[in-house]
Amino acid sequence: MADDSQGQSNAYRAAGVDIDLAHALLDRVKGKIASTRQPGALAPIGGFGGMFRIDLTKYRRPVMVQSVDSVGTKVLVALLMDKHDTVGHDIVNHCINDIAVQGAEPVTFLDYIGIGSLRSPLYEHVLEGVADACAAQDVTVIGGETAEMAGMYGEDYDLVGCITGIVEEDQIISGDLIRPGHVAIGLASSGLHTNGFSLARKVLFETCGYSVDTDLDALGETVGEALLHPHVCYWQAIKAALAEKLPLHGIAHITGGGLYDNIPRVLPEGTAVEIEAGALPVLPIFQAIQAGGNVDPSEMYRVFNMGVGMVWFVPEEAAETGLGFCTAAGFDAAVVGRVVAGDQRVTIHGLG
Repeated sequence: MADDSQGQSNAYRAAGVDIDLAHALLDRVKGKIASTRQPGALAPIGGFGGMFRIDLTKYRRPVMVQSVDSVGTKVLVALLMDKHDTVGHDIVNHCINDIAVQGAEPVTFLDYIGIGSLRSPLYEHVLEGVADACAAQDVTVIGGETAEMAGMYGEDYDLVGCITGIVEEDQIISGDLIRPGHVAIGLASSGLHTNGFSLARKVLFETCGYSVDTDLDALGETVGEALLHPHVCYWQAIKAALAEKLPLHGIAHITGGGLYDNIPRVLPEGTAVEIEAGALPVLPIFQAIQAGGNVDPSEMYRVFNMGVGMVWFVPEEAAETGLGFCTAAGFDAAVVGRVVAGDQRVTIHGLG
């Protein structure tokens, strides 16, 4: 019997995996993905491995910084809303922030979609969001993987991203220079970003009985819309501050674990941080979750960012300059706390 390598994969399709559909849908978004290519990109989309040439004329002692993360159960809200054009922004922006805190310029991005049943336009919307977010930060989508696994995901999907950036070895932001007397500048978040959705869904959908279409006056939008606000990318503010030699001695990306767990990751021994709750506005979606689930305020600050998506640590005399870089990049920002002597813990004052 002849081997028709281009033949229809009928048996595999019956088992829940449609190879031909996967190729067809990828073809629809290849142009968008290709638009993210920077001069260092070498391999075309669809190769076995992505390749990127490092411009060695640009760096003296380049250090690669990498991070991988998932959008998590936020995709379940996207499924309820049947809106998938923002989760691509979520995964890209989250990953960029994770390496930007060390001063790394984001260079390449890889995506992974694990899905029970590949379908259109969900697939295109997710990848177009990834491409748009990467293009906005001059990051090359260098490759990706789509795994159709009906027996594992059902109708759900998972979205994962891997970012690679580069920083000069002598310009790595480690937090080692943070000292008592430094101030903490908070940059406002847009909402939950990509953390705390298991608690948020339980409170809002189960305890309160809301749906994604519930329109709450306090939110000024539906519950689903408030939950799907994309994760903010703070790289442009960091980039501008570093270019102008702001003494940016430490940065914390406020993700899972909130202010309590993420700030200590950059604190040197002998320091601690005191934060004033509400120095940046606590967004209405957090107030709805706290009231609806009768959640203790300290737990809210442990699970969610509570309106503070990133924290910069600078000497007190550089605070106004640092705030200027944040606002010039379009971010609401405020001094939210201060570094004191201590044992690398965070104390939050004013919890109601």
